[in-house]
Amino acid sequence: MSAPADASSGSPPGLRVSVDLNLCQAYAQCCYAAPMHFRIEGHEALFYDPAPAAEHRADIERARVACPVQAIRVEDPGQTA
Repeated sequence: MSAPADASSGSPPGLRVSVDLNLCQAYAQCCYAAPMHFRIEGHEALFYDPAPAAEHRADIERARVACPVQAIRVEDPGQTA
């Protein structure tokens, strides 16, 4: 899937996405919300992009919000607190 942006390239830094697989129940709502970033293959095996580009934030946030068990965490290292 996508790789983190190089800081020297001038591109915005990517996001960090993690899924708590102990919480995930494979409802696949993230797959419907952001199919370019999440997919289920085989018997409930979730594959996801752990470092999507920052420009995909809306898709990733849509997937995070859609998760009924709140297993998806999104961090933005380029954003200051």
